[in-house]
Amino acid sequence: MGPFGSGKSVGCCAEIIRRCSEQAKGPDGFRRSRWAVVRNSYRELEDTTVKTWHDWFPPEMGRWRESKMVQEINVGDVRAEILFRSLDKADDIKKLLSLELTGAWVNEARELWAFSIIKALRGRLGRYPSMRDGVGPSWYGLIMDTNPPDEDHWWYRTFEEDRPKGWQIFRQPGGRSAEAENLANLVPDYYEAMCQGADDAWISVYVDANYGFVQDGRPMYPEYQDSIHSSPPALEYRPELPLYLGLDFGLTPAAVFAQQQEDGQWQCIDELVTDDMGAERFAGEITLRIKQSYPQAAQSNKRLIVTGDPSGSNRAQTDEKKIFEVLEAAGLRANPAWTNDPLVRHDALAGPMKRLTMAGRPGILVSPKCKMFRKGLAGGYKMRRLQVVGSERYADSPEKNIYSHVCEAGEYLMMGAGEGDRVVGGGIHRPSGRHRPRAIGGLRARR
Repeated sequence: MGPFGSGKSVGCCAEIIRRCSEQAKGPDGFRRSRWAVVRNSYRELEDTTVKTWHDWFPPEMGRWRESKMVQEINVGDVRAEILFRSLDKADDIKKLLSLELTGAWVNEARELWAFSIIKALRGRLGRYPSMRDGVGPSWYGLIMDTNPPDEDHWWYRTFEEDRPKGWQIFRQPGGRSAEAENLANLVPDYYEAMCQGADDAWISVYVDANYGFVQDGRPMYPEYQDSIHSSPPALEYRPELPLYLGLDFGLTPAAVFAQQQEDGQWQCIDELVTDDMGAERFAGEITLRIKQSYPQAAQSNKRLIVTGDPSGSNRAQTDEKKIFEVLEAAGLRANPAWTNDPLVRHDALAGPMKRLTMAGRPGILVSPKCKMFRKGLAGGYKMRRLQVVGSERYADSPEKNIYSHVCEAGEYLMMGAGEGDRVVGGGIHRPSGRHRPRAIGGLRARR
């Protein structure tokens, strides 16, 4: 882990070739290895990772199979396959299930948002060459490189807090440090020039190599101003008011808890953000949080309004149950949002940010208990900046990362509260053409 320009990626490329060269010979006299090189998206893989690899190990060292993104290394007695793969969402774990690998390199690990992908990848290592062929891998394992992520990232938890047995982290000094690395391969004053025009948070992470939160890309919610929409003291739960929940699913499910005050202000009072958790465990965590922290809402059919990602109506991948059925079995009745249209979802959450209440207060406040939700709204949930020449351009859809799920949970919450409705021609317009049922304590409200 280190700053920009410190040679992290090149070092990992060299490590792969070193391990391939040190592999024991098989019965046929060749040193056989198979590696996966992983990046968060295909575009980043093609534009940066593959180009870096080919700068040092060109296709002429064997054969480059463009359609399959595989390079075959045939040099001396080394016979290695290097498979380049994008793993930018949980469903991409399927890409790993049939691979038999010696090792893997995760490039820019901070961009991988699900630790479940790392665990699935580790399960494929040490399986090539097979022991039945006379010799197994002389070494197998996972290597990763990254710029410092936020302290909420799985990288920080893994290496700075938990540190599993056998895991090591190598931290490079910052670019302005007297011990800075790789300066001989950089233009003079590289880091000094990089600091010009950059804010302190960006410099701390990308130049000085410290953990931290950096807003880059285009925020999905530019309407959110942390100085206006956050609440320094924790917001208190009021049992006489309904409790609203928004749920987002997948392998990193999240929930946001909120209440609407008498003057119309929304107060986001709590969140539940998980990593690598299936539907049944998530349902159990949600119901436990409600019973322990919001018992009045758990006891009253009129005090709990729960809305979730409508894709949860589809079959879950693990147990072939619909997620809403899993929630109901755990004692939590929830309804799917009436549409998954990204624009409607966005407007539902952005609406309260744009207005004041009748009492002149901000339309929404976020409690410090909602740490991930707050960072997501402040720019963690974003449109990725594209690597193009000329004017700034951004991806067409939000980047999936550690903040996207909790922000989407907030969107579903507001849709369940009616914030996603559009007034068109004097009436309520819903793209689906159907009235949306609202869940109140698990019961559908009559219209």
